[in-house]
Amino acid sequence: MKKIILITGISSGFGKASARLLAEAGHTVYGTVRRDCETDKSVNVLRMDLTDAGSIHEAVEAVISKEGRIDVLINNAGMHTGGPIETLPMEYVRLQMDTNFIGTVNLTKEVLPYMRRSGGGTIINFSSIGGLLGLPYQGIYSAAKFALEGFSEALRIEIRNFNIKVIVINPSDFRTKSSLNRRNFLSPTGSDDPYKKQYEKTLAGIEKDETGGLNPVILTKKLLKIVEYKNPRQRYIIAKFLPKLAVALKHVLPGKLFGRLIGIFHGIY
Repeated sequence: MKKIILITGISSGFGKASARLLAEAGHTVYGTVRRDCETDKSVNVLRMDLTDAGSIHEAVEAVISKEGRIDVLINNAGMHTGGPIETLPMEYVRLQMDTNFIGTVNLTKEVLPYMRRSGGGTIINFSSIGGLLGLPYQGIYSAAKFALEGFSEALRIEIRNFNIKVIVINPSDFRTKSSLNRRNFLSPTGSDDPYKKQYEKTLAGIEKDETGGLNPVILTKKLLKIVEYKNPRQRYIIAKFLPKLAVALKHVLPGKLFGRLIGIFHGIY
């Protein structure tokens, strides 16, 4: 069955590839971008900035005015900060939360009334392994994803009677432009920063893991299946063995031991 899909952040990465694949599968896809960029001709492009509530409203109304409904909302867009929590500039903290969390909440609130009126729908929120584990030197990114996890859990219960599903996807490291994009929002540690040496060591490991991450095609194909499943699961962890193991161990190990293991993995201690 062909669905009307709104997906955010199609200028690159998961969003761009997923929008194209969903359109090729016969769905009507609307994708959002913040600025002009090259996009697939099979995708309807909308200008939207998650930090601008007005642009969010206009994008949703544009889809409704043409299609009359939105069957699937895919909250994919986001940004990625990195750095010691103590020295990360507050403007990066605010931008991270405004984009990855507040923007997602605003967009979801705009779409929900139309899903209720049409008798149901599906909301797919892109979280992260960092939404299940507090990642050192990615603490504010993790905080935004943790917030998204709680939001999704509560929302799922609130809208169940309206036949609206809420699904969370937790990817780990994929070969995308995450490292390059994060470079624009790194804590500018100087020679007097007490975290400088450790931070640079940990960051090198993070970027190595991302470079050797999974092929994004794995995630885009899985997303297509999730969209078309009649009864999808509430969560999909799409990751290599070690991140999946870490998520499992968090629930069985004492907190101090688990924290030490995460620190060792990131070159700390």
